[in-house]
Amino acid sequence: MKKIRILSLDGGGIRGILPATILNYLEQELRSREGNEIRLGDYFDLFVGTSTGGILSILYNIPDENQRPKISAEAALNLYVKEGYRIFDLDLFKRLTSMAGLIDEKYDAHSLTELMNEYCGNLMLRDLIKPTMVTAYDFRNRSAKFFTSSDAHDKVKNFYLRDVARATSAAPTYFEPVRIHSELGTPYSLLDGGVFANNPSLCAYSEARKMDFGEVLCDPEKPAHPTAKDMLIVSISTGTENKKYKFRQMRDRGIVNWVKPIIDILMSGNAETVSYQLRQIWDTLEAKDKGDYYRLDPSLHNANDEMDDASFENTQNLQEAGLVFIDQNQELLEEIIEKLIANK
Repeated sequence: MKKIRILSLDGGGIRGILPATILNYLEQELRSREGNEIRLGDYFDLFVGTSTGGILSILYNIPDENQRPKISAEAALNLYVKEGYRIFDLDLFKRLTSMAGLIDEKYDAHSLTELMNEYCGNLMLRDLIKPTMVTAYDFRNRSAKFFTSSDAHDKVKNFYLRDVARATSAAPTYFEPVRIHSELGTPYSLLDGGVFANNPSLCAYSEARKMDFGEVLCDPEKPAHPTAKDMLIVSISTGTENKKYKFRQMRDRGIVNWVKPIIDILMSGNAETVSYQLRQIWDTLEAKDKGDYYRLDPSLHNANDEMDDASFENTQNLQEAGLVFIDQNQELLEEIIEKLIANK
């Protein structure tokens, strides 16, 4: 029985360039060995993402007219590098009316919505090629919202991809919340999934546990309701945080001054905790299976750790940080590639 190959992608705004760079390398290597038409979707059975990771998960699974992945990993990376400035464009009027994000969301979501319309069109969640899950938070009903393509045959659970992308990336203080509707017309008021699952790997594990992959993928060699020993998880962060907070700076902060650091701390703390929990699960397995959970957490190096710094200099620095990680982890990435191929 072959293992279920899972790709989990963290949130992090423009820092999505980091995982996109690593994934472009993986796709290029797979293509050099397996054929020029190969895409990431051919070597992962489940995609799960939060915020920028949710957008990437969608992009990798948009179908062309032949039901093949339309967007290569290189094209997805170029979207971030070349169009990121459109998403995080803080014009003077918005800067003044929002007081740089203090009294209103920092950015107008128009450019993000426009880009998602360009790439997703009228495609819906059920149209994605491989099983995909994207996180958001329903603040009206105070519950986590999981957009799952495997459940989207039901109109209640089917949504336009452009709406899913907008919902998962509605980061508090950066973009305003969004109100979207299912195919049936059910309304949802949503925030960025990073408020509860910035690292969605544990969500990915839970989602995989309930699925019959042999049936979903039409592959009898894939297990139904897999346990940890049946899974290969590749989880990628948007970079190790550089920012440190000193006690003397933090002890006398009021509500306004706590907003930005607390979001940062909660999201990074969540990511670290999930990684710890999954490591404990995999450590209970037999030796041959223990190494099948991979957490790739590249350093930001010279890149700014702000989620919205889409300047030319910083996008280049983020790409360079990804390339440095690739250069320093050739053996690890080769191991992942071999396992992805072996479990196809």
